[in-house]
Parts: sequence; C-alpha cells; structure tokens
Amino acid sequence: MAKGCIVVGISGGVDSAVTALLLKQQGYKVIGLFMKNWEDDDSDEHCSSRQDLIDAVSIADTIDIPIETVNFAKEYKDRVFSHFLREYAAGRTPNPDILCNSEIKFKAFLEHAVNMGADSIATGHYAQIRKVADNYQLLKAIDHNKDQSYFLYRLNQAQLSKTMFPLGLLLKSQVREIARQHRLSNYAKKDSTGICFIGKRPFREFLNRYLPAQPGPMYTPDGQIVGEHMGLSFYTIGQRQGLGIGGQGLPWFVAAKNIANNHLIVAQGHDHPALLSTFLDATELHWIDNQIPDITRNYTAKIRYRQADVSCHFNAISDTLGSIEFNEAQWAVTPRQSVVIYYGEICLGGGTIAHSQ
Repeated sequence: MAKGCIVVGISGGVDSAVTALLLKQQGYKVIGLFMKNWEDDDSDEHCSSRQDLIDAVSIADTIDIPIETVNFAKEYKDRVFSHFLREYAAGRTPNPDILCNSEIKFKAFLEHAVNMGADSIATGHYAQIRKVADNYQLLKAIDHNKDQSYFLYRLNQAQLSKTMFPLGLLLKSQVREIARQHRLSNYAKKDSTGICFIGKRPFREFLNRYLPAQPGPMYTPDGQIVGEHMGLSFYTIGQRQGLGIGGQGLPWFVAAKNIANNHLIVAQGHDHPALLSTFLDATELHWIDNQIPDITRNYTAKIRYRQADVSCHFNAISDTLGSIEFNEAQWAVTPRQSVVIYYGEICLGGGTIAHSQ
C-alpha cells in the first residue's frame, strides 16, 4: 500500500532520477513532473531543455512512473528573469538560482503539485530536512562537496513541511552508482552548471541581447585610469579574465563598481586590500524558523556556493537588516549575492549583501 503521493521534479539529470527511484522503492506513489522554465531559445544550440525532456521521459519509463510536463516560463520570466535583468542593468550581480528555488521550484511547482493531489514534493537537491517539535530545520547534506543548502536558505516552514530531499544522506558517488545499478540511462550524465537560461553560451553574449553596453573608465583604488570597461553589467567582483589591461606584473581583478559614475574599480594582485573585507551589511534577511539568531552565539557563514564555512559574528539591526563580522578577511565579497548563516549543520537563513568593507 502506497504511503502517499509525492510529485518529484524530474529535470533529466541523475539526481532527480535517483530521487524518484528511491521514493518509489520506499512505497510512495510517485509522479514525475518536468518543469519548463524557459522557452526563448528552444531552437538554440546552447539550450538543452529539449534533450532534458527526452531524458526525463526515458527515466520515468525505466522507473515505471507517470510523468507530466508543466510550463512555468511566464512565472519564471515575471518572478526571476525580470529581477535578474533589473539588477544587471543597474550594474549589480544577483543570484537567480536562489530566487528560482523560492519562487518557482518551491512555490509555483509546490502549488501545482498540491493541486494535482500530492502530499509532498521532492527534488534532487543535496540537503536535509529535520523536524524538531513543530519546527522544520534545513540541514546541510552529508556530502559537503555537493551540499546545496546555500541555494535553499529562503525556504519557509510551510515549504519545508511539504518537501523531501532523499539525497541528503547520500554521497554523489553513491547516487551515480544507484543509477548505474538500476540501469538509468543518465547515470553518467554531467551535472548542469551555470545559470539555467544562459546555458552554455558565453555570458557576455547573452547579456548583449537584453542590455545595452555602457562603456566607462577603469580606475585603480588610488584613482589612476588604466583602461575602459564595456559596461558594468558585464563584470563581477573578483573577475580576472577579460579586463584587457596590459603590462607586466601581478594580474588585475575587479574590486568594486562605482555605479553612480559608471566606474569600474580594478586592483592589481589577488590579495590587494581592495579585494578583502572583514565586515558586511545584509538586507532582505530571511530566517527559516522565523527567529532572529541569538547574537551571543558563534556562527559560520558562506558568501558563495561551495565556500568553506567561515566563523563570524552576527548582529541584528532590524528584522530585515543585519551585519556580519568575519574572523578572517573574505575575498571578493559581492553586493547582491547572498550571505547564508549556519549554526553547526543547521542553515538558519541569510540575506542579500548590501555592501562590505
């Protein structure tokens, strides 16, 4: 007798395939759902959505579960891509994957699944959910090299209560081996990387289709002009490649953006002081358990995915604004990226980086 109905987001990759397989083995009624979130480039050589759908249908057939498709392209464009363009047009660097999780995969997808009669949804994310009393906690995955809790910090109690992450207790190597043993055709398929709607095309080429170039001067931190940039939208803090600054000596890196004056600030040398920060302010704070962290505790934080945890002190300024001081200087802290705070293995939440120093 089936335990309940779980709708699994099947992307065509090995992680979601093994997620569906494991849940079926555990006795759940499993329905696969392939989400179409982007349709501007269906005929483009860089877009893999057509092949992903073929792979997803093949996997569902092998596992012997029904699969449906749903088109969230409008929701994605309205809630994620429009925000992405606004931020880049202003010279900032957002993280669309985090917004995609909170607005599409765990909102639009969850609502659709519930309307289908699902008790819960499941995805192939590497993370864990633990219930303590009436509270749901988001924990890191056992495989810290694949842990994706950083991208999930904006989830809330209602979303976590209806979500399952079966891969949280497995290593990636184990997931591939399970897929191989059960003859899933995608057991060796490479993981998708980068921003989903950009695919394999060069980032600058993609932005050129949507945003006009606004060239301006490149300055050193002490005010010397050393070149011209193609537009602040095309650069990110810490970037080394594509600056076009000649000469001998240490390499150059993007250190900051003066958006008001359209100036790109570049510094020479990986460890230049302009690239290092021990303090940041974060806005748009979100706490998974709806509780502001106790400022007397010791926490760790990440300012980018797959970064090693860094010891820090958190101070709440308001419900939506806080400051974080790191025990060690951090390299290339990037405004509009996310800072995520942990207490041991527990992901408490985080916010959007406003500025650092």
